[in-house]
Amino acid sequence: QVQLVESGGGLVQAGGSLRLSCAASLNIFSIDAMGWYRQAPGNQRELVASITSGGSTNYADSVKGRFTISRDNAKNTVYLQMNSLKPEDTAVYYCYAQRILLRMTDWGKGTLVTVSS
Repeated sequence: QVQLVESGGGLVQAGGSLRLSCAASLNIFSIDAMGWYRQAPGNQRELVASITSGGSTNYADSVKGRFTISRDNAKNTVYLQMNSLKPEDTAVYYCYAQRILLRMTDWGKGTLVTVSS
């Protein structure tokens, strides 16, 4: 099992920025894909952004052009830079790590992002 520890959430005004971090307990070279989901109260969990071991990225339409996902293999950490935040970005953000051959997906405990208007 991969242990994932998120950090960087908090309260920010609309238009502001936050950077989320997700530190993994093992070498992320061995992880096929990592990324972030979010869940707002009363809503289903939705994919925000993902990045593969090869560096390919994918974003939800609602965050394209505002959010950037990246990875630092030396630090076994994935980041989510969030700019031009909107109140509708308010949610708990969860980091995940997917290992396809093992058919395993591990999750972090989540970090709360609150954007005030």
